[in-house]
Amino acid sequence: MEKRSTARARVLASTALVAAFLVLIVVIVNSGDDSDGSGHRTPAGEVMTKRAGDGEVAAAYVVQNGDTLTSIAHKTGVSVARIQQLNPGVDPQILISGEKLKLR
Repeated sequence: MEKRSTARARVLASTALVAAFLVLIVVIVNSGDDSDGSGHRTPAGEVMTKRAGDGEVAAAYVVQNGDTLTSIAHKTGVSVARIQQLNPGVDPQILISGEKLKLR
């Protein structure tokens, strides 16, 4: 009788492990938030909040292929130093396409 309960426990443990793995995959896939708050995806390179005429700075910028911090600073009007200050985990030598940078 001991062997049956051990076999059943192993099957249940394996099933639980597979289920946990599937839940983890779903969470990872759904955690990438490239939206602008309206539920619509923002294409790479698009400024998340448009510049207002009164000098208001956009909230975020999505990196495009070939972007540098300098080119982003020129496009958005935010200094390179400010972009680095707001995004301390970003390596200025390796910007990843699709990465979202804070601008304010």
